Amino acid sequence: MHENDRVTPQTRGLLFAGTTSDAGKSLVTAAACRLFARNGVKVAPFKSQNMSNNSMVCSDGSEIGRAQWLQAVAAGAEPETAMNPVLLKPGSDRRSHIVLLGKPAGTLEAGEFATGRAHLAKAAFEAYRDLASRYDVVLSEGAGSPAEVNLRAGDYVNMGLAREMHLPVVVVGDIDRGGVLAAMFGTLGMLEPADQRHLKGWIVNKFRGDVELLRPGLRTLEERTDRPVLGVIPWLADLWLDSEDALAIAGWQHRVDPTLRVAAVRFPRISNATDLDALAAEPGVAVAFTTSAAELADADLVVLPGSRATLSDLAWLRERGLDAAIARRVVEGKPVLGICGGNQMLAATIHDPLGIEAGSPTSVAGLGLLPTRVDFGADKILGRPTGSWRGEHVAAYEIHHGVTTLDGDALRAWEASMFLDGFTMGAVWGTTWHGAFESDGFRRAFLAEVASRTGSPWTPQPDAPGYADRREDMLDRLADALDEAVGFQPLIDLVDAGVQP
Repeated sequence: MHENDRVTPQTRGLLFAGTTSDAGKSLVTAAACRLFARNGVKVAPFKSQNMSNNSMVCSDGSEIGRAQWLQAVAAGAEPETAMNPVLLKPGSDRRSHIVLLGKPAGTLEAGEFATGRAHLAKAAFEAYRDLASRYDVVLSEGAGSPAEVNLRAGDYVNMGLAREMHLPVVVVGDIDRGGVLAAMFGTLGMLEPADQRHLKGWIVNKFRGDVELLRPGLRTLEERTDRPVLGVIPWLADLWLDSEDALAIAGWQHRVDPTLRVAAVRFPRISNATDLDALAAEPGVAVAFTTSAAELADADLVVLPGSRATLSDLAWLRERGLDAAIARRVVEGKPVLGICGGNQMLAATIHDPLGIEAGSPTSVAGLGLLPTRVDFGADKILGRPTGSWRGEHVAAYEIHHGVTTLDGDALRAWEASMFLDGFTMGAVWGTTWHGAFESDGFRRAFLAEVASRTGSPWTPQPDAPGYADRREDMLDRLADALDEAVGFQPLIDLVDAGVQP
């Protein structure tokens, strides 16, 4: 190929698509970011549109998907809005809240998904070109499956992005689910010819066992698709890196012989479930998401995590009698923690005069476990706060509409004290801060307090690695696995070749 025929620097990149959601493309993209950075490439991650209630606040106060934040960390790049220009946060089965270039930008109805996103596509393409002008390579992550041809007309995340930017596409498939070879073959078959020419190869993910047993199937796939299998990545244990959606929540919840048990309520609209990752990484601690009243009763600590629909999830909690199980814990002096939306549920009253969450003005009774009131307003609060608790430094981030304050009518004779930016009373704690448990000293001090209240023998292990160190170690393990299975050179060769118009 003549040098002048190569892909232009303005579009230099690679797109990792998946046969399904949760096929592992987020982690493969993170691994590739770390691998490219190791090899001296200035690389940025990108995802045109992310549909997730797990998000992160950048240093400038903007909001992006948690997966792209992690990929930026892997790349050694500063996370920014251009890396995830469109973030859709599902509020119901038929409506998502739009975060455009880091800020709230209305809603998207289910009926608009196929054809009502032209303005979002324009913003996404501009963001990609902006990144490409400042980085050597942009590594993009697709969404869902590129074979969702019912959505192809309005697609700007998978083949729509590939066509616009002349990107080669590598499809990742999760063999642990079964049927991966058929899913790959079917993915190619569902694409129109102009899209097919962008698909350059396959990566099999999460393989267990002897790869020689798989090779006949791989050869057949290569023969029938005329595309190479670039590599087979083995199953990697103990990876829970910043999962993008609820499909991945259960990946780390089992631990042998734990001495401290944490039960988190699995809300239908759970948000920022990654708050629990650092607890699950702590030696001797087991974390499980649950909808069982019995599990809530048995745990040392119950966590009400964040929610994208506080009022709806509060009603769901009551419908299942879980509110009563939580109230019994408080009477018995057993620890309960609410984070963001979960903290709002602990309040005496919740007021939504503008219908921010409910769609129409409303006021409802909260669980009444803290003497607080929540008032929803039009402005979304985004920030990267810091503080301390019992002398331990805490760094966190916040993403919420409601403002929580002490309620004089509910306070009566009770005494409540400050906890981070929230309040605590007895064995109940509430905070709007996400990510606080990633601060090692605070996490261990808080868990030690829980253990002392429940009689658990759990104590911190002073020689255990910190959470940030564990994240870096896991990113390196991912990059090592991708390097061994695929290698840097085949990937950079795809980037250099591009797909000519």
